[in-house]
Amino acid sequence: MEHSKIGKFLRIFFGCHARPDRSFYFRGKQFPICARCTGELIGIILGIPIAVFLGCPRFEIVLVMMVPLIFDGFLQRLTSYESGNIRRLITGILFGIAFIFAFIYLRRFCIWTAGMILKLFGADPASVEHMIKSFGG
Repeated sequence: MEHSKIGKFLRIFFGCHARPDRSFYFRGKQFPICARCTGELIGIILGIPIAVFLGCPRFEIVLVMMVPLIFDGFLQRLTSYESGNIRRLITGILFGIAFIFAFIYLRRFCIWTAGMILKLFGADPASVEHMIKSFGG
């Protein structure tokens, strides 16, 4: 896959504006996504092994990890405040890691919901609980 196709995919995947003034540069070439989205990508990549080896923190902590990006982004959108690329990168990394944890919580919730539906339709509760545990719900 050539670089421009990867860049286009990343911009679509993250919904990135890729503004030159909000992007990093390497050897004179602009990154395909902005600093905040670069942080999110780094966070997602880091979040997977963190979740595998260290587990998932409480859901409240996951939400708190998302707040800095949301706050910074809305503050920029609604006021004349302009954060720097390093702040965008750091808030993006935190959000990306939290995104992986949130995805894990969503998966657990879907497994639990499927189990509750099975119970509603008369499935054996002990079997359903075993299924939920075996799927990691």
